[in-house]
Amino acid sequence: MRDIVFTRGSGWMPAVVREDGALRLTLGAGADANHEPRTFTFPIGEAHLAVIREDLARHLLLWSAVLPLCDAAGTRGRLDEDAAVALLDPVLLAPPADVDALFRRVPWERGRLVAHGADIGLLDRGQVVAAMRTATETSDGKRAQEDHAQHRRAERGTVLGPLDTALLRYTNQYLHGATVPRRTPGAVDPALLPQVMRVLATAEDACAGLRIGRDPRRGQHATDKRDWTRMETAAETAVRRAHPELADEAVRTVSFLLCSEAADLSRNTPMDDDGHPTRRIPLSFTDDKDTEKTWRQGNSLGATAEFWEFVAARAASDNEVFTIEDEKRGEGIQLHFYADSAARITTLREGRDGADPEYRVEYTLIDGMSGYRSLVAAFVRGGCAGLGEHGPWIPDVTEFERARRRRDAERRGR
Repeated sequence: MRDIVFTRGSGWMPAVVREDGALRLTLGAGADANHEPRTFTFPIGEAHLAVIREDLARHLLLWSAVLPLCDAAGTRGRLDEDAAVALLDPVLLAPPADVDALFRRVPWERGRLVAHGADIGLLDRGQVVAAMRTATETSDGKRAQEDHAQHRRAERGTVLGPLDTALLRYTNQYLHGATVPRRTPGAVDPALLPQVMRVLATAEDACAGLRIGRDPRRGQHATDKRDWTRMETAAETAVRRAHPELADEAVRTVSFLLCSEAADLSRNTPMDDDGHPTRRIPLSFTDDKDTEKTWRQGNSLGATAEFWEFVAARAASDNEVFTIEDEKRGEGIQLHFYADSAARITTLREGRDGADPEYRVEYTLIDGMSGYRSLVAAFVRGGCAGLGEHGPWIPDVTEFERARRRRDAERRGR
């Protein structure tokens, strides 16, 4: 039989219950393996209940000190009740100086105290009891998030100026640098907003004409890492040159915003089209799993766009060879994504009377996704005859492998 003896307005704060005639403190913390909240309890005395009932600050301090023990229990472990009980007298009944000394020795949950109104300056100076004079029953989670973000930066040695902070708030990156950035001008001090816009204009001017294309080798929504790096470098170089006083984090948040916006635009734009809707000869697309698809005039997408959609839907770590074939002309290209290379294949003699056909196969190295896009577009436009400028084309396999190894060694040495 369990009866609630005392609880405060916030449902998350530890409550006191009477269970089989004994007082126990109960609190929810952490989660089990199924992500359901865990509940922990441990025994307390009447003197502890009296303090919890009358002194919000001590109640919150006890909560802060017990939470690390709950975290240590994990998803299925038991609470160390002896350790929890050992905190009761030192936190609830000891003089303020002794409580401050205790909090310098044991782990405690700072965010919980900040969220409930603790004076941050006093917390930083180790005066936890005095810091709780401003405590409130209501919780402000955003206040705790901001304090946590400031502490993370302090640990890294990062010092933000007013404009740095304004830029991070504008991009919604001040609290969580891993979130997708977005433009939030309302979060910026109006006096600083014009300066923020000037910094952004500098980056936007530097990125004019740049785009981040899709990379179907990595799926239907992936974008080209090289394009991203190119835009990122252009934005950061321009901003650092024009605004050398900015912290690195502020500079990076500007480039992250522009790159993310460009990537989103690319994901919502159809794949590259060939621009030649009058093409009449069908093309056959195949992958390394013997899947085949035929493009014909009149399809909803052009040949180039449809091929890249085929790649995006099929590419995987064990499916990295794709072919485009023009059977009527007897020619095709094969793309080797695992090796950044390609081959053009031309039929020299058709197979007749049981004889195998004869092919000329030539190889070339490809420089990233942009190289593949150019190669495919050129083949769709003019077949193998239009691929001369995309070489050099190497007919000897051994010579080509040497060239590929040299290229790979140069990449590793960069």
